[in-house]
Amino acid sequence: MHHEVTRIIAEVAAGRAQATQELLPLVYDELRRIAAAQMARLRPGDTLQPTALVHEVYLKLVGSPAPGWNGRGHFFAAAAQAMREITVDYVRRKTAAKRGGGKRAEPLDVEIAVDAEALGLDDVLSINAALAHLEAEHPRKAQVVVMRYFGGLQDQEIAEALGVTTRTIEREWRFARAYLHEVLSRGAPT
Repeated sequence: MHHEVTRIIAEVAAGRAQATQELLPLVYDELRRIAAAQMARLRPGDTLQPTALVHEVYLKLVGSPAPGWNGRGHFFAAAAQAMREITVDYVRRKTAAKRGGGKRAEPLDVEIAVDAEALGLDDVLSINAALAHLEAEHPRKAQVVVMRYFGGLQDQEIAEALGVTTRTIEREWRFARAYLHEVLSRGAPT
């Protein structure tokens, strides 16, 4: 299965339009699993359904004129970044609507049961702001966070996508977690 995904991703990168239609059935279940894990971090009713997120992510990914994927790891890294962007944009719109932004909130059902420790809308925005600080100072460490937190990728997959060792990813993940904890504990970054 991994080899088939890699082959089709290479065809998408080469510009074969039909390949994008072949790719979705192969990656859908994994994207859906990643999206469900991402949505499970949020309180019910605060965000998109995992299925809707997968569809938006996939449209964003295949809508890019030159995606530049050179394998499965790069594809899922791009998917993780797209999930982050879509989730944060949705949260911003929803927060603006709650503050009188003039938009009517859409009734959305969440298919995942989440625990009481789930993140609220403001938490998502705080995490995104802290991640933006990390990106400014340590871009690759921020990529590790995005791939792992938003994309659910394992250390080996991240290492392959970034062209580094698994030990490097482990070190960068520890650093990034400590950095984000420090930024978040000081209060919401701006």
